[in-house]
Amino acid sequence: MLFTALDPSLQAHLRNGGVDREFADGQLIQQRGTQADGFWLIEEGSVMVGQFLPDGEFRAMALLGPGDSYGELAVFSGRPRIVDAVSRGTSRIRFIAARRFLDALGNYPASSKALLGALSAQLQDVLAILASVRRGTNPARLAELLANMAGEDGTVAITQQELAELLGVTRATANAALRELQAKRLVERGYGRIRVPDRERLAAYALA
Repeated sequence: MLFTALDPSLQAHLRNGGVDREFADGQLIQQRGTQADGFWLIEEGSVMVGQFLPDGEFRAMALLGPGDSYGELAVFSGRPRIVDAVSRGTSRIRFIAARRFLDALGNYPASSKALLGALSAQLQDVLAILASVRRGTNPARLAELLANMAGEDGTVAITQQELAELLGVTRATANAALRELQAKRLVERGYGRIRVPDRERLAAYALA
C-alpha cells in the first residue's frame, strides 16, 4: 500500500501510464515466483493476497480493496514475487510497469522520503502482527485484524471463511472469536460484512 505515500502528481503520472485489466472472480492475477516487472493498483473490487499450498489450497494473508496497491516491494528488491494474488469477485486493477515507476520516482525526491517512511511503518505493522500471533488470544488477534481492515465507514466486507484463513484457524474458531467481540459490542455482524462501530476501542481491546 505504498502508492498512497507518493506525491499526488506522481500518482497521476503513474495512473495515466498504467494499463487497466479486468479479472473475474477467482482468477489468478499474480503468481509467486514470477519476475516483478511492475506493481498493481486496485481501482474496483478486491483482491486476496496469499499463497497456494502444494495441495492446491489457497492460504490468504491479506484482503485488499480499492485504493490499495501491492507488488512494490518486489519491484524494489528485484527479486521474484513471494505471494499469489486472486481476484475476489470481479475486479479492475491497473498495472504500473516497474521501469516507468522507478524512472519517475527519481524526479520526485520528496516521494522517495515518503516511501521510506511508509516502508518503515509497514515493517512495524508486520512485526506487531507477528507479535500478536504469538501472544494474543484469538479474539484479540481478530480485533487487531478488523481494526486494521475497517474502512472510513467502519465496514469490513469479508466472510467468516476468509477471516479464518487470515487468522490461520478453523472457521469454527474464527466464529467463536467473532461472537465474543460481538458480545462485547465491539463489532456488528451482517451478511458478508462486519461493522466496527468504534475502531479505536476495538484496537485498544486487541492490545489489552
